[in-house]
Amino acid sequence: MRNRRHYLCAVSIVAITPGMAFAQAGGHGLGDIVVTAAPFGQTVDETATPVVTLTGEELIHRRAATLGETLAGQPGINFENFGGGASRPVIRGQSSPRVQVLSDSANVQDASAISPDHNVTGEPLLLRGIEVLRGPATLLYGSGAIGGAVNLLDEKVPTFVPEGGISGVAEGRLGTGDDERSFVGGATVGFGPLALRVEGAHRRSDDYRVPSSFGEDRVHGSYNDTSTFSVGGSWIGPDGYLGVAYTRQRNEYGVPGHNHDYESCHPHGIGLHCGSHAEEGGEHDHDHEHGHEDEVPFVKLRSNRFDIRSDYNNPVPALEKVRFRLSFTDYVHDEIEEGEAENTFLNKAHDLRLELTHVPIGGLRGTFGIQQSGSRFQAISGGDTHTLNTDTSNTAIFLMETFSLGNVRLEAAARQEWQTVKSLITRYPSIKHKPFSASAAAIWSFGGDYSLALSLARTERAPSVQELYAYGLHLATNTYEIGIVSGNSRLANQVSEGVERSNSVNLTLRKTEGPTTFTIGAYHQDFDNYIYAQTLDQFEDFRLIRYAGAEATFTGVDGEVRHAFNDQFALSVFGDYVRAKLKNSGGDLPRIPAGRLGARGDAHVGPFTADAEYYHVFEQDRFAAYETRTPGYDMINATLAYRLELGSKHSAELFVRGTNLTNELAYNHTSFIKSFSPLRGRNFVFGLRGAF
Repeated sequence: MRNRRHYLCAVSIVAITPGMAFAQAGGHGLGDIVVTAAPFGQTVDETATPVVTLTGEELIHRRAATLGETLAGQPGINFENFGGGASRPVIRGQSSPRVQVLSDSANVQDASAISPDHNVTGEPLLLRGIEVLRGPATLLYGSGAIGGAVNLLDEKVPTFVPEGGISGVAEGRLGTGDDERSFVGGATVGFGPLALRVEGAHRRSDDYRVPSSFGEDRVHGSYNDTSTFSVGGSWIGPDGYLGVAYTRQRNEYGVPGHNHDYESCHPHGIGLHCGSHAEEGGEHDHDHEHGHEDEVPFVKLRSNRFDIRSDYNNPVPALEKVRFRLSFTDYVHDEIEEGEAENTFLNKAHDLRLELTHVPIGGLRGTFGIQQSGSRFQAISGGDTHTLNTDTSNTAIFLMETFSLGNVRLEAAARQEWQTVKSLITRYPSIKHKPFSASAAAIWSFGGDYSLALSLARTERAPSVQELYAYGLHLATNTYEIGIVSGNSRLANQVSEGVERSNSVNLTLRKTEGPTTFTIGAYHQDFDNYIYAQTLDQFEDFRLIRYAGAEATFTGVDGEVRHAFNDQFALSVFGDYVRAKLKNSGGDLPRIPAGRLGARGDAHVGPFTADAEYYHVFEQDRFAAYETRTPGYDMINATLAYRLELGSKHSAELFVRGTNLTNELAYNHTSFIKSFSPLRGRNFVFGLRGAF
């Protein structure tokens, strides 16, 4: 034990080999990149709703310890931070269970959807790209993607035989704000039609520093120690590939903000009753290494995953492509406090997905498929646990078709699911849902380099296991949680009809050519039975919450305008805003991010690459009951990189990225523990990356 104080659909993105990894920053001039999670080989500029892609230099420089931090700052994307070890992406104001994380179009299958202190198991250091889909295009990935989908693109299953028989990459990183020491490396070796891939990453960081105005110089319990290893192999032919991979991840990270004082708190009617505190005035987020009496609670995570992937072109005359994904995951994590596992979460899951793209029929081109996933989720506790043990099975069929009429392209999609959630406690009957979702879109190209896309969607989402069965203390988030069913098992039959429904409209305006380009998206989503964590009562920082359904709306806008002054310098302006409220009462929904507005400049001069960004996060003064106002803040980040040419097949890059350069104390309104875990203070990451 280590003690610390300091702290919609499928094709394939253009393969980014190590030699290509120093291309122009992702998101700038990437209109020709094919989006893996979008159908029919669509590029970023052809999708009906805005797609954010991180590849190349921008991904290399922005990669952080967690997925949420890596994506933070992109238009329309925020994150729930939980110290330095866990953060989930927030897309247009919505997070898990409405934002689904995918591993090359297959479900990630961890425990991150259960709680914000559970990290997403995807390792950012091993990714070659990230795609973020918003709007109705995500419905083909299930009701869990109703708010968005984040597709993680890796290289653990080889899809090509490297030129010369071998290719690889290695990178080392040092961080000042959390004493980060990271190393990542991988190599692909080819033997005729066979390719073997071996890769791994190790990250070790202490509690991260924050401005002294916080009262402490570090966030205690924000350390992170992660190791990930993958090995994979593929048979690669002229028309496709078939490959397998095994991934092993071990992760230990602290849980800040945890408080023993609330262990005696329990619901009393619709209020809280809290007994005397176990300790008065004592701090519980200490550790022995630096002379403290108690150690910080931490998560010890182990994940083993097997993937089978295949893409095959023109297998029979009627089909353009067949895409197959099958994964098995054995996930365990312990929440350890004072040397003992207080809670253990286990998830044994599988996910199978088969997609068939047919040849054009009367002008129609489409993808149809099936998906079947299952999960046995167990929560074992020495005391009370806030989640019941369940078996979940989900089977779905989906279809998407497109048709061109001159300068207008029409799209339509539908997905039907059959989900059964069975509690392993016999007094709770099985709960079945049959959510159905459909969407339609029209994309009009005009003026040669402009396009206007309108998309409409009617979507349904089945309640998650957490929303159904949560019941008990959840000290990581300082809450006592009551699910829809667990508080009253007689509601089970009613819940079978209680899917969450929404009608949404998305409008996207783009300019894709010329020195000035832009993508601007506006959206409105109207929910019936929107399920959210409603706070009923609060004692100090401890809250009683109940999952409840209500009518709600989300309305917002996000986008970016970029102007290239010449081949070497460009300037962008970007921003986003979302307004989420309850329709009947007019009140605000909890943990909605504040609006942002910023500018970014990037320059390429010879072997040097530089970028700098500034954005202002506005004050969040629209907050739910029992929440508090979150002040606004300014953020300044910058990167400087130098590329070394070491031959035709070898290259290296030195880079330094600084974040929060003004060392501003900043709080994240989307975080469950915002007052305990502000954002990182000033940090510099120095990196050296080589490719061969």
